[in-house]
Amino acid sequence: MPKAKKSSRKKKYDYNKNKKKLKKQFKKREAPRIECPQIRNAWNEKKTAAQNLKDMGLVFDPNLTLPVRKQTPQIPGSEEEEAEAPQGLVIKPYVIKELEAEASLPGKDTKSLSRDTIEYVQYMIREHSDNYKAMARDEKNYYQDTPKQIRRKVELYKRFHPEQYNAFIASLKGQKMDTS
Repeated sequence: MPKAKKSSRKKKYDYNKNKKKLKKQFKKREAPRIECPQIRNAWNEKKTAAQNLKDMGLVFDPNLTLPVRKQTPQIPGSEEEEAEAPQGLVIKPYVIKELEAEASLPGKDTKSLSRDTIEYVQYMIREHSDNYKAMARDEKNYYQDTPKQIRRKVELYKRFHPEQYNAFIASLKGQKMDTS
């Protein structure tokens, strides 16, 4: 059986493509953007990733730095000294200091509820106060939440927005006094 012929068609140069732009795009894809600003500012494009991280005092491969050792039974009386990994020369120690400073900052509490959930809970409290069974039977209970699910939503609202909850309860008490 004869072999299939290879195409001997010559590739033509495409004059309509901007080669400079294509090379830039390729480079951008090849070296992705570093999200950490401390590392990005200290990064040297001419060095490899391992060299850059070593200069900053960071580790490229944690398996080489802290190898996993096999568990051997310890014999009482024999003490083996564990050798620490040799520390290389850190050329850019400010990177580690900046990272530690950022890590020591307290984290922002980003827990919140959606506006729909807040309105739903406020409606239920306004109409039924603490009667969760009545809330479950309410016609506005579109998702057919059980009394326990509604209680959980109310507790979440109390926990995530305590000032708003207290103001809402105070306004409800004010409305009840006005109508009496």
